[in-house]
Parts: sequence; structure tokens; C-alpha cells
Amino acid sequence: MSSLSKSCTSVRSTNTEQLPHRGPMEGLVGMHVRLFIFNIFLLTCSCICLFPQGSDGARRSPLLDSDEPLVYFYDDVRTLYEGFQRGIQVSNNGPCLGSRKPDQPYEWLSYKQVAEISECVGSALIQKGFKPAPDQFIGIFAQNRPEWVIIEQGCFAYSMVVVPLYDTLGTEAITYIVNKAELSLVFVDKPEKANLLLDGMENKLTPGLKTIVLMDSYGIDLLERGKRCGVEITSMKAMEDLGRANRQRPKPPAPEDLAVICFTSGTTGNPKGALITHRNVVSDCSAFVKVTENTANPSPDDTLISFLPLAHMFERVVECVMLCHGAKIGFFQGDIRLLMDDLKALQPTIFPVVPRLLNRMFDRIFGQANTTLKRWLLDFASKRKEAELRSGIVRNNSLWDRLIFHKIQSSLGGKVRLMITGAAPVSATVLTFLRAALGCQFYEGYGQTECTAGCCLTIPGDWTAGHVGAPMPCNLIKLVDVEEMNYLASKGEGEVCVKGPNVFKGYLKDPVKTAEVLDKDGWLHTGDIGKWLPNGTLKIIDRKKHIFKLAQGEYIAPEKIENIYLRSEPIAQVFVHGESLQAFLIAIVVPDVETLCSWARKKGFEGSFEELCRNKDVKKAILEDMVRLGKESGLKPFEQVKGISLHTELFSIDNGLLTPTMKAKRPELRNYFRAQIDELYSTIKV
Repeated sequence: MSSLSKSCTSVRSTNTEQLPHRGPMEGLVGMHVRLFIFNIFLLTCSCICLFPQGSDGARRSPLLDSDEPLVYFYDDVRTLYEGFQRGIQVSNNGPCLGSRKPDQPYEWLSYKQVAEISECVGSALIQKGFKPAPDQFIGIFAQNRPEWVIIEQGCFAYSMVVVPLYDTLGTEAITYIVNKAELSLVFVDKPEKANLLLDGMENKLTPGLKTIVLMDSYGIDLLERGKRCGVEITSMKAMEDLGRANRQRPKPPAPEDLAVICFTSGTTGNPKGALITHRNVVSDCSAFVKVTENTANPSPDDTLISFLPLAHMFERVVECVMLCHGAKIGFFQGDIRLLMDDLKALQPTIFPVVPRLLNRMFDRIFGQANTTLKRWLLDFASKRKEAELRSGIVRNNSLWDRLIFHKIQSSLGGKVRLMITGAAPVSATVLTFLRAALGCQFYEGYGQTECTAGCCLTIPGDWTAGHVGAPMPCNLIKLVDVEEMNYLASKGEGEVCVKGPNVFKGYLKDPVKTAEVLDKDGWLHTGDIGKWLPNGTLKIIDRKKHIFKLAQGEYIAPEKIENIYLRSEPIAQVFVHGESLQAFLIAIVVPDVETLCSWARKKGFEGSFEELCRNKDVKKAILEDMVRLGKESGLKPFEQVKGISLHTELFSIDNGLLTPTMKAKRPELRNYFRAQIDELYSTIKV
């Protein structure tokens, strides 16, 4: 079985260097012959390469030779500290971290410079009273920039643990994390973030905070405010100098030691701190290297553009892979609106993205094809390239690339050879088109923080869309029954469960929440519903407990939102709906037949119940009342609906929209109101 698995994944993509010059006719004939042979090869693979399956229905990567998941790829890299040390060697002390000022070229720190500054920062932490041990937690509250990686590597050199904070969590959540992780020292990038932390001190909400270290310059006002709060304000430069004067020998961590506590936004209540070890991250990185080793493995010649939040595990894993291979990491200027300018200046070869960015790229490309002829040419060219993709061929030197797609590729710097998308689902249409247009290896991954970012990934050679690939080599995956939703493992459907060295250790100081997702046998229950496809790939089809993600990756708990909106006087029932390919929520609202008319009259509207339900101004007034209630109840902006459709008939058991216990049958509601849902998404502009 393992030899079959290996043969099925030995396909190499073709790039510019691999295609020798041929005459026009020879090239055309040769291409058709290669396409034919490749099609036969892939068809054979899909028929015989069933993914290895255990007695409990668990499946493993076809790239593994045994049922044991991959823990590490390189013998000398078992921790993130060792990964960076390898990077120093293989890069031959090449450029490591780069940043730029507006309209300026990138400036680089070498690997040894980064190592030295990191050890100085780590040594300074020891001077500040921290022990070189994995129970010492250090906060980082900053956008992506070289200092982020320097601080992180400084912590790892002395076995300390990084706790990232990020803006979108909100002030309350940041206060909660500072207390939960007992953070006494936090590195911040800007004075605004320092002031936010000091707000908590002044209100006696974060009494344990003692030191704030700023990367940017700051004024005397901040220093004095810190003194009044009992918080030391110091600079990154002062920390470096302190460490340089008191240099300590590194005390590297063990593989089982904690590396990161990554707080997830969750759906209700406070964020949960996922305990991620060095072994967790190294195994996930190693699995990516294993998948790409024959097709797109990173090297010191590669350059990564860093703009996705380092506070999330997706970007962290990608950057750890880069550092282990001696590659360069160039940081964006901090303003997403300037990203295209950064791409042109940096010319990255590795470009991790999220679906929202892909959607914008897709919309912009087709928006610029503003004539019938341009649109026809774009469609025709993409279909020709998509035919090559189906045969496993990836290239950027075809006639269509030169005529149509060169400008698109140049807008990303012109050198991108590997892209990877994750964090939320991406439309199959968008992914297929961009794979064709960009002509590079383009992987789609699936996972969550609790399995250190990834557990499924595209297999090279299978560039079809509409699934999340096969199990990664670092873990097993099985589907378990969700009987209440009629998903059964015997039918190849069920909750996605993950087991392997990339699965986290639990949530910080929260055994109850840990037990909800980690069972006694070590399986992580993701809450996502998956379906095995005939070729052995996994498709995510639903969310257990109806929790889902929007296009930006935010989790939504619709029942919580519905319960708030139901307090609106004119509403009898409400069904909140969102989709992972859409950036906002909509709702189907059934007005209360007993209260709508009197409520509407107070607003100046007259008419029968049916007439009022058809009145656009009444609909607008109901939506405004819902949003008001949502705001008063603390809903975040992305939890508020952007549009509603009014329906006159109550959801009931008889019409199949409620269960016998009067709970909403969400899949049935989705299907029943599909026309209204589609209309709302097609007409609302946000």
C-alpha cells in the first residue's frame, strides 16, 4: 500500500526552468502527449490509491510509509530553537528579516544578527527576573515586524513561552488574557497599545502587569503615566543594551515544552488559550515540508511576504518553515492598503493568503475585464490553463501567460512560486481561476489552532478545488457519527477528529473546555463536519452546533445572535444565516402578527400585516431595531446582520422548519429560503 501511495504523489509540476526550448510544432505535440500520459497516470492513481485506513476508520497521509505520524523531518530540528539554528547554517548567514519605509527598498538583518539580538533580548528578560523555563510567559502585542520574530526567538533561546495579543479580540478580551496568562511584561509596537494596557492598570483590571516594552519611540507623557500606574515603560533598544551587558548562555527548550499560548477568539464567552508545544509546531512544519519536498520545498533562495497576523498559528507555522530553511522574511509596512506596493518591492516567492484577499484579487481582475472581448479572452485563456491543471501541470510560461496573465503575475512581484490559503474556506471557482492565472504551486489547507494550524493539505499534482486535500503526514483523521444531524461515519460523513503530534495539550487553566474537545484517546474533536470524497480528499460540509466561519475567519454562533434579536418587539421568529464565502450575515425574519401593526403605527406606517411585510421602509425600521438591540447587547460588528427578508408564515413542525422540541432545523431553513438568501447576498453592498 505504501509503495502505491508513494507512486501516486511523485508527480512534479513543470516550471520555466524545467521546460527546454522546442520548436512550435514539437512543443505542441509534446505537450499533448505529456497531457495524455499524465491524465492516464492520475486516473490510475485515483482508482488504486485509496487512502490508508485503520480499523477505527482513521485515515493517514498517503506519503507515510507506516501508520506512525511524522513528528520531525530533520533529525537536528525537534524544537523551534533548533529550527532557527539550522536556518543560520543553511543560509550561510544570509539575509533573514527585512522591513521597509515608504518608497524605500527593503533593509535586511542577517541570520546571525537576528540570533545575536534575540539572545540579548532573552538575556534582558532574565535580568528582569524571568527564569529560563517554560512556565515563564511573555506577551507580544504588535503587528508583524522584525521585532516580533526577534522577541519570539529570544524567548525560545531561554525556554520561555510567547503569548500573542491582537487588536480584533477587543479590550475586554485583552484584559482577560493578561490576567489569565499572568503576564507581567508585554512587548508592544506603538504607544497607542501601551496606553490601552495602561487603561487596564488605571482601572485596576490588570494588577499583575509590571513592564511594557515599546518598539517605536514614545514621549515623556507615556513614561509619566506608566510611573503613576506602577508600570515600567522601557524601549526595545534599552532591553537589547541590558541583555548585551549581561549576556547569558542559551538554555534551549525540550520538544515537549510549551512554545506558544495562542488565544482563540471563540464564539461565546472569553477567549481560550491553546497550549502549543515545540513538538506541535515542528510536526506541523515537518508535514508541510514532507508534502512539498519533491515539488516546492523552501530554500535560502526563497522570500516570504509577512502580512497575515503572527498572532495566528497559520502565519506562525509558515514563518517557522521559512526560518528553518534559511529563507528571507520581508514584512509589509503595516498598512494592508500598501500591500501591492510591498509585493512589487519585495518580489516574494512564497505568498500565504486568506480567502478574503483571493476574492478581492478575483473581483479586481474581472472588474478590469470591462469589455465583452476582454472577458471572453480571460475566460478562454483561463479554461486552457485549467485544462493543464487538471492534468497536474503547473507553469507560468505558456502562450496564455505571456498574452493574458503576465500582468496579474507581475502585480505580485513576478516571482511567486508557492501560495497557500487557509483560515477559512475559499470558493472553488476563485481558487481554480487563480491557480490557472498565477501559474504557481497553490495549496489549500484546513485545520484550527488546536491542531497547530493544519491537519489537511493539497497533495501536489491534484490541483482540483472543492476540498481541503488529504490528511497531513503529522496526523490521522477520522470522522465520527453526529446522529442528531444525520451524519454517519459509515456513509463517509461525520465530525472531523484529528490525532497526532500536532494536536495541542489543552487550554490554559481550563480542564472543562479541554475535555470538551480532547477525548481520553487523544482525539481532537474539531466541531466541523467532513465528508470523504472518492479520491481520498476531505470536504468540509457543515459545522456541528451550527457554529460557522465568515470569509474573514470570524466564528459565528447564530443562536446567540437570534436570541438577542428576538427581543425586538415586532419580531416573532428570526433565522440568522452566514456563509464561509461571504463577509457578512443576513437574516430571515417572521414578524409578530399580534404586535407588528401597532408597532408600525407608532413609526408612522399603516396597512395590513401582509402589506407591512411588503413595505421596504418597515423592513428597514425592523433591521434598525435589531441592530440597536445587538449593539446594546455587545454584539461585535461582524455579528450584526446587514440585511433581512420578511416572511409572513411562522416556522413550525408542520412545515418542517422546526424540530419536535421547537428547535430550528437549520439545513432545512437554509434550503427553504435559498432564493431569499441568494437575493440578499447579491444586492447588499458592504
